[in-house]
Amino acid sequence: MRRFRSRLLAIGAAAAVTMLVVAAGHAAIPVPAVTGPITSGGGAFVTPLSAIDLGAAGYVEEEFFVAGTASAHSPAGAFTADGKWSAVRGETAPYVTRLLVRRPTSARKFNGTVVVEWLNVSGGVDAAPDFTFAHTLLLREGFAWVGVSAQYVGVEGGASPLGLDLSLKKINPGRYGALSHPGDSFSYDMFSQAAAAIRTPGGIPPLGPLKAKRILGIGESQSAFRLVTYVNAVHPLARVYDGFLVHSRGGGAAALAQSPQPSAPVPTPAFIRDDLSEPVLIFETETDLISLAYFPARQDDSHNVQLWEVAGTAHDDAYGLSAGPADAGPAALDTTYLPPVTSIFGVLTCAAPINAGPQHYVYAAALSRLNRWVKSHRVRRRPMPRLQVDAGPPAALVLDARGNVLGGIRTPQMDVPVAVQSGLGQPPGGFCGLFGTSAPFDAPTLAQLYPSHARYVSAVVKAARKAVRAQVLLRADLPAIKAAAVASAIGN
Repeated sequence: MRRFRSRLLAIGAAAAVTMLVVAAGHAAIPVPAVTGPITSGGGAFVTPLSAIDLGAAGYVEEEFFVAGTASAHSPAGAFTADGKWSAVRGETAPYVTRLLVRRPTSARKFNGTVVVEWLNVSGGVDAAPDFTFAHTLLLREGFAWVGVSAQYVGVEGGASPLGLDLSLKKINPGRYGALSHPGDSFSYDMFSQAAAAIRTPGGIPPLGPLKAKRILGIGESQSAFRLVTYVNAVHPLARVYDGFLVHSRGGGAAALAQSPQPSAPVPTPAFIRDDLSEPVLIFETETDLISLAYFPARQDDSHNVQLWEVAGTAHDDAYGLSAGPADAGPAALDTTYLPPVTSIFGVLTCAAPINAGPQHYVYAAALSRLNRWVKSHRVRRRPMPRLQVDAGPPAALVLDARGNVLGGIRTPQMDVPVAVQSGLGQPPGGFCGLFGTSAPFDAPTLAQLYPSHARYVSAVVKAARKAVRAQVLLRADLPAIKAAAVASAIGN
């Protein structure tokens, strides 16, 4: 295993010197050496474990190791709140990490766009929350998806909020023992080199026969914090991504560098810089605005930045944590109005039922929108409504008489409500505080709101069509939403 790792590191170091991305509009970024598909025992590991039959959708999952030499970065001048940060490459270190690829088996199915997710390590384990939220769109419309193990904890292990070492090298040392991560100061360049390996492979192509036309960088929660720093400081040097979806960030951002390299903190609040040609879509939930203090970092839309704030949503929710990993698409009618959930994977129990709001529907629409935006900068972008917030201090959401938030991006679940869906309400602290709450209306309230089943269904369909016209809901999701309303007992 040591010989294998040494060989990968040597290959990667050579690749970093001799192979460069050469593409119009993109800077020279070292292309790492690619090994794979990896076939050693146990199969690829990422959470949540997906129950989706990729083969039935015309997809294949393959895992690759990438080896190269990554650079840390340091500030070139002061970092200011406007996000217009300048950075320079500095210390270098060899690395070996992994790419998890889920792609169409046929070039005819591939739509040309690769979605690259910065895997989330908030729980001390590589997780792919954005694949869970968007996979029905990805599989239906022929995207390729690549998960990047960009951070140290996911590869090497360390302190975990769950008290378990669920790093790749601990979970399966036989498969992942050759990986080597030099530290999170190098994660940004590793994320760039992952895109370089996809865009212009120098050897083994991670996408097989497919050719990437567009590469989108996405990430949720902690990964979104790092994407803010990547977009502001590193992307202007690299230019290997064509657009970004920053999902559930807070008011600040991740450090550009950390120990053992010289610390390079960033300011709070930190805005997304507005002087890039590549588009950035910021997707925020109620939890993010208040609990993660995004509100002070709210910014006006510009030619390259658009903000979506979605009513009735939490940082993570019952779909992302429970139903989503097994959602096979439109036939799964239980993803519109999910039953109350308090226990997550049998290891975490929250004080109240967690949010069962519409985030996954709107997130899919946001990713679809970003893809169209990247394909044609002439796409007309209307400003999206913002959640109503009392600036305070402290900042607080403005609620209607029943407890649902006012303003923001609206969906049938909010405009024809059967529950209070909130991004808040759990006791503070711990993961549960990020999951929001869901409180179904009692029978008298439902009877008052919806005196007949037919009127309820009609109202849901009308609200859904309105959301499609507003481009915050995909037309392909309409049948499932209508079917869920028809199947309900509301108004009967």
